[in-house]
Amino acid sequence: MSSRMLTVTYDAHDPARLARFWAGMLGREVVEGAGAALVPGDAVQLGLRFVPGGAEQVGPSRRMHLHLTSADLADQQGTVDRALALGGGHLDVGQRPEEGHVVLADPEGNEFCVIEPGNSFLAGCGPLGELACDGTREVGLFWSAALGWPLVWDQDQETAIQSPDGGTKVAWGGPPVAPKEARNRQRLDLAVAGADRSAEVERLVSLGATRLDSADDGAVMLADPDGNEFCVRGA
Repeated sequence: MSSRMLTVTYDAHDPARLARFWAGMLGREVVEGAGAALVPGDAVQLGLRFVPGGAEQVGPSRRMHLHLTSADLADQQGTVDRALALGGGHLDVGQRPEEGHVVLADPEGNEFCVIEPGNSFLAGCGPLGELACDGTREVGLFWSAALGWPLVWDQDQETAIQSPDGGTKVAWGGPPVAPKEARNRQRLDLAVAGADRSAEVERLVSLGATRLDSADDGAVMLADPDGNEFCVRGA
């Protein structure tokens, strides 16, 4: 049995509002239920899930943030304008004026970037081009094995994986990795294709995950080799 990535999950003070923001950014619909708000993806574009959580965002969310792609300069500016109209804002993370990407934050301070046109690494990846993560090469190899997604980049301790069908890439920037001081406000959810969730959890533990706890709904929280929490749920 193998897991597949279902969503990137965000803790949010107002899950419905944040879901509406991202649905507007990505041209998708919002599905609400069981206290969460989902912006579904598809076979090649990651979904986003927003759940109630009270942890405050302290500084940019460098452990995990989204990269949106642009067809041309007008498209890039249009994406920035749409983000501002929906309640986002500009964010200063020390980027230089000559850099082509634009750094923004959603209404709850989660960082994301609108990448300039002509970026060859994200060519053909779709509107949600990349989930960029802070992490070691070890964790990139772990997620490649966990998801069955091949490495599409493995150089200088930086790694990236992508579904065999293409679409959104997930990348890790290599060391140094910032110290982890609290539970991450952004994390991954995995869906299990079969009923035996415990077998899948054991497989992930054998790959290097650490079991943390279980929820009332049967979901299991684990940590990857870098200590980042992730959740295994039923499909």
